Amino acid sequence: MAELLKGKRGVVMGVANDRSIAWGIAKAMAAEGAELAFTYQGEAFGKRLAPLAATVDSTILLDVDVTNDDSMDAAFAKLKDEWGQIDFLVHAIAFSDKSELAGRFTNTTRSNFQNSLNISCYSFIDVAKRASELMPEGGTLITLTYQGSNAVTPFYNVMGVAKAALESAVRYLANDLGPQKIRVNAISPGPMKTLAGAAISGARATFRHTEHNAPMRSNATLESIGGTAVYLASDYGNMTSGEIIRVDGGYHVLGMPQPDHLHNH
Repeated sequence: MAELLKGKRGVVMGVANDRSIAWGIAKAMAAEGAELAFTYQGEAFGKRLAPLAATVDSTILLDVDVTNDDSMDAAFAKLKDEWGQIDFLVHAIAFSDKSELAGRFTNTTRSNFQNSLNISCYSFIDVAKRASELMPEGGTLITLTYQGSNAVTPFYNVMGVAKAALESAVRYLANDLGPQKIRVNAISPGPMKTLAGAAISGARATFRHTEHNAPMRSNATLESIGGTAVYLASDYGNMTSGEIIRVDGGYHVLGMPQPDHLHNH
């Protein structure tokens, strides 16, 4: 590796296990020389994260509930104590009630709408505010989105609305933080076989469909997503901000499935 991130320090929020997109990003960043801190929510995720964090020599693991101000205050205070400043932050946090990622979108409840938007969108705004205070020399904020934000995908439902809000937040944050030399971008992978992806009804069929029809005839790999994050956090990414970068094998350019997958039902 070329050590593109040598001397840089950053935080990765939202690693659930070794198949997480956030872990693919963390691995690629560590391989390029970055020093990493991690956040997780709750003891169960902490236990899964600890051995992974150890493989990239990370010693800072913070238990954070992004819906709780005291929890967020404590985590960022600890980061400030340990490191003083950071160069990048990866936000890989989203949530919706699994039962509402099936069936009809019109059945979205008020409480799950508010919870989904709070955790999946507002948390990035809140994190950006706090992280930017630890970036006196500039830096990079990265979040994760999905094409269900602007094109209907089966059963993505309220998460599509949350991701549309998140992508809009990326643009507003990019503008807000640009004068501080902080850039803000989102990576939009195609369907992935992750814990988060599995929560959506029909995930397997969606995964197969995109794999068969994407121009590259493949879904994204953790390595390709990780490499994209490395570029964004590196000095080569210093003029890229407010961008939604798709890493989906080109699937987003299609208007119809490939000829051999146009079925006569």
